[in-house]
Amino acid sequence: MPSPFPGMDPYLETPRLWPDVHQKLISEMQTALNPALVPRYVARAELRVYVSDEDDPARDAWRVPDVRIERTAKRKGPKTTKRAEALGIAEPLEIPFLVEDEIEEAFLEIHHVESKTTVTVIEVLCPSNKIRGSAGRKSFLAKRRQILDSKVHWVEIDLLQAGTPSLDRLAVAFSDYRIVVSRGENRRRARFWPVSLRRALPIISIPLRGKDPDVLLDLNAVLRTAYDNAAYDVSIDYRRDPLPPLSREDAAWAAKLLREHGLR
Repeated sequence: MPSPFPGMDPYLETPRLWPDVHQKLISEMQTALNPALVPRYVARAELRVYVSDEDDPARDAWRVPDVRIERTAKRKGPKTTKRAEALGIAEPLEIPFLVEDEIEEAFLEIHHVESKTTVTVIEVLCPSNKIRGSAGRKSFLAKRRQILDSKVHWVEIDLLQAGTPSLDRLAVAFSDYRIVVSRGENRRRARFWPVSLRRALPIISIPLRGKDPDVLLDLNAVLRTAYDNAAYDVSIDYRRDPLPPLSREDAAWAAKLLREHGLR
């Protein structure tokens, strides 16, 4: 069953699903782009790696606990004296022992085949990229600074309502979702798409090298293909409210839409 939403489905943002959604979006973008890129260019998935420690404020946004605190059951045995009880060693508890974790986040690079150079970087934001002070946000912003200091084109796709947008200082950032294309030859001006939950995702132009024409990327088609191929409808209960919750106005609109599709 296709998603009932015209564009981004807010139910895909739930922490349980988003890691899979992120990987699927990267894969489907690569599949959509390569037929139009070859033989001069090719899109390849790459990994950005950073370290998250126990003080990372984004740790709970992606980490699934695999250890729980348990009290060891009392074992039957001979009665002990009060002195033995006083001197005895207490049974230990099992506690989470947090260590530094290496986090991998996928993104796309478009390479010029002949020169083997990177022409364009396409980033789809993760929840950790939108939490102030987190290692994920620092890693993302460092990568963006590196690209913006070069001639490589930068494409930033934010399909998450939660968190702090990377464009939070711009008035145009106050939208449900945000897409930015910054061309390497003109950093002073960038193309920006403020996207509403109630509208389809746009078709954007992906810049290439020199005078080669841009390649079009239909983000709504990519999202719908990802949703269908991954069968996300099987994992979503549209009778419940999404996480994170929508605004009161959007929640009323979404409820009406879901009723019209027979999902509530």
